[in-house]
Amino acid sequence: MFRHAFHKVVDSRLSLAVDGPVVAGSGGLPSIDVDEVMRGRVGFVGLPAVELGREVDWRADPHRNRSWMLNLHALRWMGALVVAYEKSGDRGVLERAAGIAEQWVRGNPAGRAGVSPWAWAEHAVALRAPALVRLSAHVRADWLARSLAEHARVLCDRSLYRHGHNHGLDQDIALLMIGCRFRRRRWTELAIRRMTASAAYAIDDQGALHEQAPRYGIYVHKRLGVALEAIKGCGVGIPADLVRRRRSLEAYVSHATQPDGRLAPIGDSPADTRPAGFRADEANVKVFDAGYVFGRTRWNDRKSAYYSIRFGPGRKLHGHEDHLGVTYHAHGRDILVEAGFHSYEKTAYREWTASPEAHNVPIVVGGVFRPGVATRLEHADADRQTFQLADDAYGVVRTRSVRVSHGPDVMAVLDEVPGRARVRSLWHLAPSLRVVSNRDGRVVLADGDWRATMIMLPAGGAEVRPGIVSPGYLRKAETTTVLSAPARSVLTLIVPGTDNPEISVSDSVVTISGVSFPRGL
Repeated sequence: MFRHAFHKVVDSRLSLAVDGPVVAGSGGLPSIDVDEVMRGRVGFVGLPAVELGREVDWRADPHRNRSWMLNLHALRWMGALVVAYEKSGDRGVLERAAGIAEQWVRGNPAGRAGVSPWAWAEHAVALRAPALVRLSAHVRADWLARSLAEHARVLCDRSLYRHGHNHGLDQDIALLMIGCRFRRRRWTELAIRRMTASAAYAIDDQGALHEQAPRYGIYVHKRLGVALEAIKGCGVGIPADLVRRRRSLEAYVSHATQPDGRLAPIGDSPADTRPAGFRADEANVKVFDAGYVFGRTRWNDRKSAYYSIRFGPGRKLHGHEDHLGVTYHAHGRDILVEAGFHSYEKTAYREWTASPEAHNVPIVVGGVFRPGVATRLEHADADRQTFQLADDAYGVVRTRSVRVSHGPDVMAVLDEVPGRARVRSLWHLAPSLRVVSNRDGRVVLADGDWRATMIMLPAGGAEVRPGIVSPGYLRKAETTTVLSAPARSVLTLIVPGTDNPEISVSDSVVTISGVSFPRGL
């Protein structure tokens, strides 16, 4: 059992020279129920709270959940107790925080056999260090100073550094905070130098983050805010490029946000994420060279139609195999959705959510998909809202042309393959929609009294299947998947707001609800 004497910890003069500024702000520290944590009960990532007791088993994994284990060892919940002490002055809360931290330090020495693999995982180290720095503002003890120095050693290790990754940013913030606390200029300079280089690599000149999931644009924006505050508090000059790149993320996130305030569920972006405080761009349509088209009828209108289209470099980091995929939102409703993000658990379902079949894409019949293939944006006309994309991910060229009208709302998608190849257009419907009719290439969708129609040409043979999507972390919802009949060329028209759109078809033109589309878009 660990012994912990509060007055000895606070008053000890045996500690190493930890007398620099504490720049570990509250950013990244979770909201907690202080009374529950004081009783030894914690809850992470929305999972049911767990009784850890006064003496923590650091190998505990009650939910078999990777994110839960990361949060246990990150000790941000301990850091939140320190914040609670600073607000209340309750020394019992500080003593509990110090006791948890000392238990962790004594029970998880680096390199010892039997220690949880999460104890010194690079992201756990990066998230834990600021909490320990925050504690060091009130607790002076050799075990804490030595542990901070060990964290700095790990954070300086080039082989463990995640350049251009959100984990790398957290590593830089942690090293900066420890460097300021120890007044080690070498550490602070390394942290700022790496941070600036990583940001230049990860955030392009348009503000798109290369991690291929807009949700991480939110995270990196927030963490760069913490970083800039820490650099200022450390008394070091703030690199202008860091400020510029952080600001540029705002356009990326705002364009990726639907009119209802939720983020488009692209890559590892939970469908219930709601960004806040990001400035809107004036353009209704924005093409990001990193692989995104975002368009809407107008800003600040919850009834605005909205769509996304994916292309660009092959899958990496938090991206999915979603190239040529589209989403569509109109009349205040989701219509075409992605399978979304479920969790980081290594399950068959998680693997499927990242596959092409979990997205609204053209599938080449009998083709073998090759992961990581880039997709070209061959044509883009933001004024007419027409776009053409192509790749050879199935060994033959598949081409998708998209045209969107906002008066009235119609999305038209043309999928084509050459020669004797055949393609099927795959559509995942929002869980709120049910299929009420499927005849002659017309699929009628209903949400209460509201209706929408999908029209597929050539007509006939549309297949309706049950499906699953994830509306949020660790959540699943039953939905419907629609596949066109196989053909060399498939034209799909999505018409929100009606179950009987007026349509006429000629050899070269399709006219629907008064809007004409060339058969070849």
